[in-house]
Amino acid sequence: MDFTTITVEILKSISQVVGGYGWAIIFLTIIVRVVMWPLSVSQQKSMKKMQELSPKLKEIQTRYKSDPQVMQKKMMEFYKEHSFNPFGGCFPLLLQMPIFILLYTALISPQFIEVAGKSSFFFINRLDAPIRSHAGETGDQRFGVARGDTFSSGKTVTVYTKEGAIENVKIEDPGKAFNIKDQKQEVVPGKPLDLQVNLDKFNLPYSKLNDVQKVVIPVINNNTKEIERITFDRTDSVLTAQVKTEDTKTTFNYDVLVLILLFGVTMFWSQKVMMAQSSSAAMDPAQQQMQETMGKMMPIMITSMFIFFPIPAGVLLYMIVSNIIQVVQTVMINKSIEKEKTNKAKAIVDKVPSEAKPVEGKLVEDADKTQSGSKKKKEKGKW
Repeated sequence: MDFTTITVEILKSISQVVGGYGWAIIFLTIIVRVVMWPLSVSQQKSMKKMQELSPKLKEIQTRYKSDPQVMQKKMMEFYKEHSFNPFGGCFPLLLQMPIFILLYTALISPQFIEVAGKSSFFFINRLDAPIRSHAGETGDQRFGVARGDTFSSGKTVTVYTKEGAIENVKIEDPGKAFNIKDQKQEVVPGKPLDLQVNLDKFNLPYSKLNDVQKVVIPVINNNTKEIERITFDRTDSVLTAQVKTEDTKTTFNYDVLVLILLFGVTMFWSQKVMMAQSSSAAMDPAQQQMQETMGKMMPIMITSMFIFFPIPAGVLLYMIVSNIIQVVQTVMINKSIEKEKTNKAKAIVDKVPSEAKPVEGKLVEDADKTQSGSKKKKEKGKW
């Protein structure tokens, strides 16, 4: 079982508890954020410390700019002296990338399309839909296609033998199950498409394979996400089917556009909160200006990219909820850090008077006597 299938199964299990795949994605986002809470705390502390050390780092860079090797050595010594890891804040961001990739791969996979391809959530029509799509009507045994479209199989099929039907037979490697009968044939709207699949693709005993007469396979257009249940008839050692096709126009999904805009707004909000929480820390003006510029430009750049890059609606839902949770986490963590610093400062102030030792008057008196004795000896020496 690959990671994509595992992710789909996790979403399926959660959806059965919370009541839908949209809620399952939100619940999964919350789980991920809760698990990453310690790393988020570490990231915030690392950022705070970096801002506090920034002026001294700038001073080291200026002083040793003519000798990069010495500058690097002095900076490493400075980091070690203050127990600071400059890459400590990057780990939580790197950890989120595999989760994003897994969810993206799962929502565009044939496995998810087969079990939840038509799943909706509030104003979202399909959780697997990108901003642009083209598809025909599901269930009419006819595919809406465009040149270059590819096809894959569902995870399970129905096999018909002489003894009757066998349900939920697994098919090996659904993404590469089909062969085009004529290798020179291209997918052309309006022209029938001949597909074939080998018998050894089905997870059946060898004795059963000989009895196979036909198989009903959920065929998925990977580009449009349209699913049609097509009957494949046996011809020697392969199963073949002819599928009708038609031309379809590109559909612009405005619900996905709303999600992209919501993502941009929540990302900008998240960046603004993070910068506001760190504004009280000492920071080099040039670095502060750069952070403010990046905080404004990054949401615009990524949001613009998502308009042209086909991100499924479910992935955008995950990222929006993740941004909102990040804002809440940032505020909570920074309050906790500030409270911790205040308590430490108070503890130091309370500790100093208790450790101070009073000066005894006797020592002062002895010192006066010694000084007086020395003065008398000097006067006596003069006579």
